[in-house]
Amino acid sequence: MRFATRLIHGGRRHTFHELGTVVEPIFTSAVYVYHHEVSRETPHVLPYKYSREDNPTVAHLEEKIRSLDSAEACIAFSSGIASIRCVIDSLVEKLGRLLLIAPLDLYGSTLVLFRKYAHRGLIELETVPPGTESILEKLKSIDKGSVVIFLEEISNPVLRVYDIEEISKNLKDHKYENSLLIVDNTIPTQVGIRPIEHGADIVVYSASKYLSGHNDAIGGIVALSGSVKELEETIWHSRRLHGCIMTPFTAYLLDRGLKTLHLRMMKHEENARAVAEFLLDHSKVNEVIYPGLSSHPDFKTSIKMLGNTSGIVSFRLKNDPDLSKMFKKLRIIIPGVSFGGPETIITHPLSTTHRYLEENERKIVGIDQRLFRLSVGLEDVEDIIEDLDSMLREVY
Repeated sequence: MRFATRLIHGGRRHTFHELGTVVEPIFTSAVYVYHHEVSRETPHVLPYKYSREDNPTVAHLEEKIRSLDSAEACIAFSSGIASIRCVIDSLVEKLGRLLLIAPLDLYGSTLVLFRKYAHRGLIELETVPPGTESILEKLKSIDKGSVVIFLEEISNPVLRVYDIEEISKNLKDHKYENSLLIVDNTIPTQVGIRPIEHGADIVVYSASKYLSGHNDAIGGIVALSGSVKELEETIWHSRRLHGCIMTPFTAYLLDRGLKTLHLRMMKHEENARAVAEFLLDHSKVNEVIYPGLSSHPDFKTSIKMLGNTSGIVSFRLKNDPDLSKMFKKLRIIIPGVSFGGPETIITHPLSTTHRYLEENERKIVGIDQRLFRLSVGLEDVEDIIEDLDSMLREVY
């Protein structure tokens, strides 16, 4: 099956043939009939025992995403941050103390989580400035040990685009004791890129964003390449013991959202490009950041790596804004902290998602009082532009 068809029809079918249901049902049972011959705790093996371990609706979703990501295994979680935590827990268990390299332009809570692991002595954390070259330079200074790189293919909120093919090649060429590339693919989704096909070992998603697509579900996904298939059981056990499996209803919402993912991402990209071009000419805007613009620092990488540049546009004003005055002018755009839904949402990273970064780190990344992240939704783009223009006219 081709990609768009797999979005709709992929997955493990649990429907009863005599009922002929088209939509995968929501299995809410917490417990299942006990089979005494099943004594081991193994991921994704029938018959099921308990829905903290596995659930039919969740398993259907996992199989669909496994196929979409060209992965060997997939595990669904209660949130994106839970998925990252269970991956790091599992790597520490398998590899012992490891060096985690992360660019500073990650989502703020991801960096906070990594620093908690480092503070407890479980990992060594090295942060580098944004950009592919910063990671490649850091690799030159490391010659042994277990090295893990964690990056966002399109970073949040400054929208750098990473050449994961080049990073993966350099990581493998160094022949460390253990080396892994983990890619957070939340912003581009599988429509933009399937990182495992470009050298990534592990892919993670905040499924709350574009995958579900309707701002009504919280979830996380981990997809594993064949090179790390053996980690499936360790990550699954971590999920089981932390009790952070995705709920059946969330899996149902996510499965429903995936069926229109390719259509939604095309429209998000179309609207975002129009908004970015509008902002380029606005008298109150100093900088527009969008991977689809030729002015973007990673424009060539974007062309090389991405089939879709997604729906996030960041922009920087010429002067410090009065946030309360600005946001009061909005009619349809919603001030908030998430992205990826049909509603256009504007975020001020300095005061919300990235407020935990140190001041010097924010300067390195480019997060200041004047930076805004816009999740361009699916409304009529002229309404979005008119609302933005009305807001911007009230900046000063």
